[in-house]
Amino acid sequence: MKPLEGKVAVVAGATRGAGRGIARMLGEAGATVWCTGRGTRETPSGGPHAGRRETIEETAALVDAAGGVGIAARVDHAVEAEVAALFDRVRREHGRLDLLVNVLGGPEVEDRRPLWELSIGGQRPMLDGWIWPHVATCRHALPLMVEQRSGVVIEIVEGDTLAYHGQLFWDLVVSSLKRLAYAVAEEAAPHGVTALSLAPGFMRTEHVLDYLKATEEDWRTVARESKGAREFGFAGSETPCFVGRAVAALAADPEVRRFSGTVQSSWGLSEVYGFTDVNGERPHWGSYFAENFPQYNTPPATGRVWRVSASSPAPPAAPANAGPAESAAAV
Repeated sequence: MKPLEGKVAVVAGATRGAGRGIARMLGEAGATVWCTGRGTRETPSGGPHAGRRETIEETAALVDAAGGVGIAARVDHAVEAEVAALFDRVRREHGRLDLLVNVLGGPEVEDRRPLWELSIGGQRPMLDGWIWPHVATCRHALPLMVEQRSGVVIEIVEGDTLAYHGQLFWDLVVSSLKRLAYAVAEEAAPHGVTALSLAPGFMRTEHVLDYLKATEEDWRTVARESKGAREFGFAGSETPCFVGRAVAALAADPEVRRFSGTVQSSWGLSEVYGFTDVNGERPHWGSYFAENFPQYNTPPATGRVWRVSASSPAPPAAPANAGPAESAAAV
């Protein structure tokens, strides 16, 4: 029996990239995976993904091929009514929800000037397009988990620290998503629900491979010979399936609550659980980045670093009649 057989997952934002890789690897572990997004055969993706060819139907088929059950559901997670309808369907058809993975994206950062030089109105879509869909999705997924007194919520984020991300509005987005996972962990802990953030390394997504004119067969050659690829750190990259196996390992871990409220990484969890990427390798973006991009390892201008630290050992899993539980982590 596969470790996630009989489990139901929703991967919000499964059209491509990390979402597709996560859905596939949950399928590999035997899960039933709802693959949501806006890119379908009838309605292609818009916004920053306009012109991309990937669809949620393709992702669901990849879940099936991997050994799970894939279900494609078109949902705009910025529209609360569509989000609520999604989880109503999950409730009607399965009566349970074991895992929610939020991989939802919004506008890209295009202007990296300091705050006092930015147009505030021009930056508002960053906050609306990234944070609100994650909050709305958590809001409508959590009742199922709270009722069954189990479940895992994973926010896919950039970076496994609380370091400043180089542009104020992007920093607000990334830090807010990490804080969202922590807040959900705090509120849902007494109900047996775990929540955490998870950062992949630099990924060889469909978009990245196209942009660097590479494939999974020749990416090492491109990483070695292309100046642009070297500037990205392509040689230290991982496939989207690597973070997918991290998610699958977390979802199958009976002691997953030890990670509740924390910020984890694909490379760090690979060391904990022993999984590899689909090519059999074990990339470590944290080490690669530190070694090859020392210019980004300069101390912060204020001399202050925000960290996630444990206030005490992680509490045991909550029994069915659990009362308030102590936080597993504090920011």
